[in-house]
Amino acid sequence: MAEDLTFVGYRRPTLPFGEYTVAVRQELANVAPATTVDTTIFETSRSFTVGGDRFTLPPGTVRSVFPPDGSLGEHSEVLPHIVLERPTLPWERVAGPGSPAARPWLALLVFSGDEQPPTTTVTAGTLASGGVAMPAQTLERGQAAADPVNVIDVPRALAASILPAPDDLARLAHVRRAGDDLAVVIANRLPAAGVSSTVHLVSVEGRYGATGFDLGTGGPVRLVTLASWRFSCLSDDHTFPYLVRSLAKGGRPFRLPDSGEPAAEPFLRQGYVPVAHRLRQGGVTASWYRGPFVTGEAPDDPRFGVRTSDELLRYHPSSGMLDVGYAAAWQLGRMLTLQHTTVGRGVYTWKRRRAMADLRDEPSGHPLEIAEIDDAMPGDVTDFLGGLATLRGVPYRYLVPDERLLPDETIRFLRIDPKWIAHLLDGATSIGRVTSADAERDRRNPPKVDTSPVTGALIRSALIPGYPGLLIDGYGDAAGTDRLTLLRSERLSPTVLLCLFCGELGRLDLRQPPEEQHFAVEVSPGRIGKTLRAADGSAGASITPLELGASRTVPVTALAGAMATALGVPATTVDSAVFARHMIETAERVTFVRT
Repeated sequence: MAEDLTFVGYRRPTLPFGEYTVAVRQELANVAPATTVDTTIFETSRSFTVGGDRFTLPPGTVRSVFPPDGSLGEHSEVLPHIVLERPTLPWERVAGPGSPAARPWLALLVFSGDEQPPTTTVTAGTLASGGVAMPAQTLERGQAAADPVNVIDVPRALAASILPAPDDLARLAHVRRAGDDLAVVIANRLPAAGVSSTVHLVSVEGRYGATGFDLGTGGPVRLVTLASWRFSCLSDDHTFPYLVRSLAKGGRPFRLPDSGEPAAEPFLRQGYVPVAHRLRQGGVTASWYRGPFVTGEAPDDPRFGVRTSDELLRYHPSSGMLDVGYAAAWQLGRMLTLQHTTVGRGVYTWKRRRAMADLRDEPSGHPLEIAEIDDAMPGDVTDFLGGLATLRGVPYRYLVPDERLLPDETIRFLRIDPKWIAHLLDGATSIGRVTSADAERDRRNPPKVDTSPVTGALIRSALIPGYPGLLIDGYGDAAGTDRLTLLRSERLSPTVLLCLFCGELGRLDLRQPPEEQHFAVEVSPGRIGKTLRAADGSAGASITPLELGASRTVPVTALAGAMATALGVPATTVDSAVFARHMIETAERVTFVRT
């Protein structure tokens, strides 16, 4: 999304839905007095229908929602909103007879806790059946009585308290222009704190009269629901800034805490972890293991083209223990290749072709050109090895062998050991390495490993499931001018995120995506306020606090009037575009800088 936003009050379709007839009439008459040709009339007509979404929305209509679906956070001061791909959608139908052009036929309703009415499916022909308040629907061309429709039946008193007033409804939808035009519909109700909330985008087509929404004469109010999502509104310690900043409180290198054992401390400082090691002969011992993440310099180990992982075991006399890190990497690479049978066959075939090319003895001065053997690595093998180089497919246990390395609500900055990656790839290409000649051939042509520094971070936090659209930027300098290439950003589990960058990481930014710009008010007990936005985007004047509705509904029209007073303009000028401009809150960003 572009940095600059333009808000437009509404956008009506060029041709509203309905039945249309185009008639053409041509009349040929005499123009010369002496002629006696009779007047001839030619005429014809064609009818067509402009359809529009009414009871369902096609897939892909919803661009985004806020708060995010399934998120956990402090949203009690946020007015939920939904972004729609088609900028004319909220104004393609009418909310009622005589409705002004700016009044949409869509509304966003918030239900908290046990208020949530169940979503049921009925047919278009039975929408008004079952003792509910719902006007009879006249089906349009292309609609059938058997078409399924999702509805919610809202208790009459609850509906009366949360449905927006007619003037409020007109200010709760606008067009957001930033590269492309999108429609935005805002709710008029704040979520309740401490419980889950569900938001429904409902149709109010034809339901508004001169005095407001027609609640009918009895029974629950039936509403057609076009989209819905759910989120949880928790305490302040689940806000985005709090969660990100709390990660730094437990900041430490990717290593285990001190053990108090002098013999173990040098290994722990380098990120090693003691693990149970089952020997090839059947015995069990304790050995040191370190995965691909290192906190310092990695040991030099030039051994490649080995035929068994045991050749990569290192013995440390100071502790009397083996180092199994590189051996485990080699064996893992081999197992992953065998697990992917297509890749395994590709490796074997490639090696056979390479051996044939090496063994070919082309006679000098041969009269005919001999076709070359294609000994290039197959594309699927290259892609597989490229994924392994960024640790794709490597089990979590190999990355984080001890839970104490990555406790809850922590971030660990790390560096990739290129030698660990090299042994992982060597094991992955060891298929078909049987004879000493095979091993020697592989030693001469080991898998190419990029030795450029790769750094990154591991994050374990409620931030990951709570903000699924989290964006991560890495820079080589603290000023944020040297942007690093993001090699990988992926969830390893519901609460663990791995991000890797090409280069030395000097600064890491965690931020919400631009589409998570949201609409909010400032809440005090029973009242709401708002700091308006100045022309340059900075904080401007504050409005006089207003009383919050009994059901946590925001008095939209009164709020717009207070905005007009603070701005010194007529209330009629604060339409949905001006209202949105002052209500919007920018997405948040938190920065970590290497010191």
